[in-house]
Amino acid sequence: MDEFFECDATGLTEHIKSGHVAAVDMLRASVARAERLNPSLHAVVNFNTPHAEKLLAATALNTPLFGVPTLLKDLGAEAINFPSHNGSRLYQDTVYSYDSTIFQRIRKAGLIPYARTTSPELGIGPTSEAGVYGEPTRNPWNLNHTSGGSSGGSGSAVAAGIVPLAHGSDGGGSVRIPASCCGLVGIKPTRARLPDGPGVGEGWAGMAIDGFLTRSVRDSALMLDQCSGGDLGAPYAAPPLKTGFMKAMEAKLPALRVAVLSTDFIGNAVHEECCRAVSRTADTLKQLGHNVSTWSSSVGNDVKDMMLAWTKIVAAGTLLSVRYKKGIDEVKPRDVDGVTYGAIQLGKTVSGADYLESINKVHAFGRKMAHVLEEFDILLSPTLASPPAKTGRFKPINSDFMDYRNGPDGVFAYSPYTAIFNASGQPAMSLPLYWTPDDLPVGVHFAAAYGNDEMLISLAKQLEQVMPWHDKQVQLIRQYHPK
Repeated sequence: MDEFFECDATGLTEHIKSGHVAAVDMLRASVARAERLNPSLHAVVNFNTPHAEKLLAATALNTPLFGVPTLLKDLGAEAINFPSHNGSRLYQDTVYSYDSTIFQRIRKAGLIPYARTTSPELGIGPTSEAGVYGEPTRNPWNLNHTSGGSSGGSGSAVAAGIVPLAHGSDGGGSVRIPASCCGLVGIKPTRARLPDGPGVGEGWAGMAIDGFLTRSVRDSALMLDQCSGGDLGAPYAAPPLKTGFMKAMEAKLPALRVAVLSTDFIGNAVHEECCRAVSRTADTLKQLGHNVSTWSSSVGNDVKDMMLAWTKIVAAGTLLSVRYKKGIDEVKPRDVDGVTYGAIQLGKTVSGADYLESINKVHAFGRKMAHVLEEFDILLSPTLASPPAKTGRFKPINSDFMDYRNGPDGVFAYSPYTAIFNASGQPAMSLPLYWTPDDLPVGVHFAAAYGNDEMLISLAKQLEQVMPWHDKQVQLIRQYHPK
């Protein structure tokens, strides 16, 4: 069975449909692998294998990804038979009375979910170390390092070969951060490209969106095609696609104008390995015929203001999430992680006028970035300011939420690129194009103008062909095969 764990989802379903491996055997083998690796990775929770087997029996053979086992993030993707903790003791074993639209589309693609993956409490951290799970989620490339967050469990599980792809969500980089940490493909599409209902109204001022952690561009393209499209009553709408993601993947790219940012948006230096990753990618793009130039950020002050606004919005959203479960004045520090408690306290200070002002700042920033992206087609940068952090660096104990997010050693200093494009709504992706000398993945980040998701996919496919990463991923997966 080992060779099947090395396939991407598209390759695996081909084996299943051709009879090389039975879907039920693959499902059970994936569950067994998760159970075997979980004591070291701490990535998978809330198994429901009996229900997964029922789902498999009800799945049509002609679905695009028939029989491929997968995992749902323990945050969002509400589903009747998959209770969730939402990374929180307050929400532990929450049972849903409905299936979310994204879950329905995941199922329509033929995928078979059987468990959930770890997340920071209510999704507000760049690592997955929530107290409800007892242990931090670890990076299969090096267990002393984080797999990222907030979709860190999904990143860890996909990188270790437990499943070929997994559901995630991205409100400030939460798909792209674990993609960078775990050597995977992570794409945040244009705002509202994927559905968010029916359980969410606006949610973090429209900054959060579902997504997937995959090993290949074709799997990401296929899942985006299967899941794209608004849902009833959505407050935002994405521009229509021109061809769809699978067709875009095969399209011939014209010479693109690529702007390279090797500092953060404010001008601060980032880790030398991240700079090397960007430089190597820029050189490759030049060789491919693209027009590559250095960009000096002109939006530094705007970014600072936006991140302060972003932090207030997330704090208010956290307060609202807690209010749904418990009276806000009844929440004690022992009930939640320190960071969450700090977010709640900050949220209490955000007036209605403050909240509206913060939303206005975020969306005004989006308008500014729209003009910036008229100057070039692609903004190239590292995904993170350093290789994957060691576990514990962002242990969720800091009750000063503003410092946790925006302090000199805070989340924004570690991840200065990703939340920018949640605020602007623009599509962005992290590709696994570089590994450090000690074999830690370093993601390279690409952002495009609002609605230009298909161009990103075309570029991703081009880079996958000339800077392939599959062999590197398989090397890791084989380390986790039984000896």
